[in-house]
Amino acid sequence: MTSLALLLFQNGEQFAVARTTGMWIFLSVGVVALFVVFIPTVVWLDKRSKEREAFYKSETIRRVAEASGEGGKAAIELLREESRLERLKKREGMKIGGLINLGVGIGLMIFLRSLNGEGLYLAGLIPGLIGVALLVYAFFLAAPVE
Repeated sequence: MTSLALLLFQNGEQFAVARTTGMWIFLSVGVVALFVVFIPTVVWLDKRSKEREAFYKSETIRRVAEASGEGGKAAIELLREESRLERLKKREGMKIGGLINLGVGIGLMIFLRSLNGEGLYLAGLIPGLIGVALLVYAFFLAAPVE
Protein backbone atom coordinates (compact mmCIF):
# COMPACT_ATOMS: atom_id res chain seq x y z
CA MET A 1 0.00 0.00 0.00
CA THR A 2 2.81 2.36 0.83
CA SER A 3 4.54 1.60 -2.44
CA LEU A 4 1.39 2.53 -4.36
CA ALA A 5 1.14 5.83 -2.49
CA LEU A 6 4.79 6.58 -3.23
CA LEU A 7 4.27 5.79 -6.90
CA LEU A 8 1.24 8.05 -6.99
CA PHE A 9 2.94 11.05 -5.43
CA GLN A 10 6.45 10.63 -6.82
CA ASN A 11 5.80 9.67 -10.39
CA GLY A 12 2.33 10.75 -11.49
CA GLU A 13 2.95 9.92 -15.13
CA GLN A 14 1.99 6.29 -14.59
CA PHE A 15 -1.46 7.32 -13.41
CA ALA A 16 -2.06 10.10 -15.95
CA VAL A 17 -3.74 7.69 -18.37
CA ALA A 18 -6.04 6.41 -15.64
CA ARG A 19 -7.00 9.98 -14.66
CA THR A 20 -7.77 11.09 -18.20
CA THR A 21 -9.72 7.88 -18.88
CA GLY A 22 -11.78 8.49 -15.77
CA MET A 23 -12.45 12.06 -16.87
CA TRP A 24 -13.61 10.92 -20.31
CA ILE A 25 -15.88 8.28 -18.81
CA PHE A 26 -17.37 10.89 -16.47
CA LEU A 27 -17.98 13.32 -19.35
CA SER A 28 -19.45 10.58 -21.54
CA VAL A 29 -21.90 9.56 -18.83
CA GLY A 30 -22.84 13.22 -18.38
CA VAL A 31 -23.52 13.71 -22.09
CA VAL A 32 -25.55 10.52 -22.30
CA ALA A 33 -27.56 11.56 -19.25
CA LEU A 34 -28.22 14.95 -20.82
CA PHE A 35 -29.39 13.72 -24.20
CA VAL A 36 -31.10 10.48 -23.19
CA VAL A 37 -32.75 11.49 -19.93
CA PHE A 38 -32.96 15.22 -19.32
CA ILE A 39 -33.92 16.67 -22.72
CA PRO A 40 -36.66 14.09 -23.49
CA THR A 41 -38.10 14.61 -20.01
CA VAL A 42 -38.27 18.37 -20.48
CA VAL A 43 -39.86 17.99 -23.93
CA TRP A 44 -42.41 15.49 -22.56
CA LEU A 45 -43.34 17.83 -19.69
CA ASP A 46 -43.74 20.74 -22.10
CA LYS A 47 -45.96 18.74 -24.44
CA ARG A 48 -48.04 17.51 -21.53
CA SER A 49 -48.63 21.03 -20.19
CA LYS A 50 -49.62 22.28 -23.67
CA GLU A 51 -52.01 19.34 -24.06
CA ARG A 52 -53.57 20.07 -20.68
CA GLU A 53 -53.89 23.76 -21.53
CA ALA A 54 -55.60 22.96 -24.84
CA PHE A 55 -57.98 20.55 -23.08
CA TYR A 56 -59.03 23.13 -20.49
CA LYS A 57 -59.45 25.76 -23.18
CA SER A 58 -61.67 23.52 -25.30
CA GLU A 59 -63.74 22.54 -22.25
CA THR A 60 -64.24 26.19 -21.32
CA ILE A 61 -65.31 27.10 -24.85
CA ARG A 62 -67.67 24.10 -24.98
CA ARG A 63 -69.33 25.07 -21.69
CA VAL A 64 -69.69 28.71 -22.74
CA ALA A 65 -71.20 27.64 -26.08
CA GLU A 66 -73.70 25.31 -24.38
CA ALA A 67 -74.69 27.80 -21.67
CA SER A 68 -77.03 30.09 -23.61
CA GLY A 69 -77.79 31.56 -27.03
CA GLU A 70 -75.22 34.31 -26.58
CA GLY A 71 -72.65 31.79 -25.37
CA GLY A 72 -72.04 30.42 -28.87
CA LYS A 73 -71.37 33.89 -30.23
CA ALA A 74 -69.07 34.66 -27.32
CA ALA A 75 -67.15 31.42 -27.88
CA ILE A 76 -66.69 32.15 -31.58
CA GLU A 77 -65.58 35.69 -30.80
CA LEU A 78 -63.10 34.33 -28.25
CA LEU A 79 -61.65 31.96 -30.86
CA ARG A 80 -61.34 34.79 -33.39
CA GLU A 81 -59.60 37.02 -30.88
CA GLU A 82 -57.13 34.28 -29.94
CA SER A 83 -56.41 33.62 -33.61
CA ARG A 84 -55.82 37.33 -34.20
CA LEU A 85 -53.48 37.61 -31.23
CA GLU A 86 -51.55 34.54 -32.41
CA ARG A 87 -51.08 36.01 -35.89
CA LEU A 88 -50.02 39.34 -34.37
CA LYS A 89 -47.50 37.56 -32.12
CA LYS A 90 -46.04 35.67 -35.10
CA ARG A 91 -45.69 38.87 -37.11
CA GLU A 92 -43.96 40.65 -34.24
CA GLY A 93 -41.61 37.66 -33.89
CA MET A 94 -40.76 37.92 -37.58
CA LYS A 95 -40.00 41.63 -37.16
CA ILE A 96 -37.69 40.96 -34.22
CA GLY A 97 -36.02 38.07 -36.03
CA GLY A 98 -35.48 40.23 -39.09
CA LEU A 99 -33.91 43.02 -37.06
CA ILE A 100 -31.65 40.57 -35.22
CA ASN A 101 -30.50 38.94 -38.48
CA LEU A 102 -29.90 42.33 -40.04
CA GLY A 103 -27.82 43.40 -37.03
CA VAL A 104 -25.83 40.16 -37.09
CA GLY A 105 -25.15 40.59 -40.80
CA ILE A 106 -23.94 44.16 -40.40
CA GLY A 107 -21.79 43.26 -37.39
CA LEU A 108 -20.31 40.27 -39.21
CA MET A 109 -19.47 42.42 -42.22
CA ILE A 110 -17.71 45.00 -40.02
CA PHE A 111 -15.82 42.31 -38.11
CA LEU A 112 -14.69 40.41 -41.21
CA ARG A 113 -13.75 43.63 -42.99
CA SER A 114 -11.46 44.61 -40.11
CA LEU A 115 -10.00 41.10 -39.98
CA ASN A 116 -9.37 40.64 -43.67
CA GLY A 117 -9.88 43.42 -46.18
CA GLU A 118 -10.38 41.16 -49.19
CA GLY A 119 -13.83 39.82 -50.17
CA LEU A 120 -14.46 37.75 -47.06
CA TYR A 121 -16.60 40.41 -45.40
CA LEU A 122 -19.34 39.81 -47.99
CA ALA A 123 -20.27 36.65 -46.06
CA GLY A 124 -22.10 39.01 -43.70
CA LEU A 125 -24.62 39.62 -46.47
CA ILE A 126 -26.12 36.15 -45.90
CA PRO A 127 -27.70 36.81 -42.48
CA GLY A 128 -28.27 40.45 -43.41
CA LEU A 129 -30.32 39.61 -46.49
CA ILE A 130 -32.26 36.97 -44.55
CA GLY A 131 -33.15 39.70 -42.07
CA VAL A 132 -34.21 42.02 -44.89
CA ALA A 133 -36.39 39.25 -46.36
CA LEU A 134 -38.09 38.68 -42.99
CA LEU A 135 -38.75 42.39 -42.58
CA VAL A 136 -40.11 42.76 -46.13
CA TYR A 137 -42.46 39.83 -45.55
CA ALA A 138 -43.60 41.09 -42.14
CA PHE A 139 -44.29 44.65 -43.34
CA PHE A 140 -45.46 44.23 -46.94
CA LEU A 141 -46.38 40.66 -47.92
CA ALA A 142 -48.08 39.11 -44.89
CA ALA A 143 -51.86 39.20 -44.68
CA PRO A 144 -53.06 42.11 -42.54
CA VAL A 145 -54.15 41.45 -38.98
CA GLU A 146 -57.64 42.82 -38.46
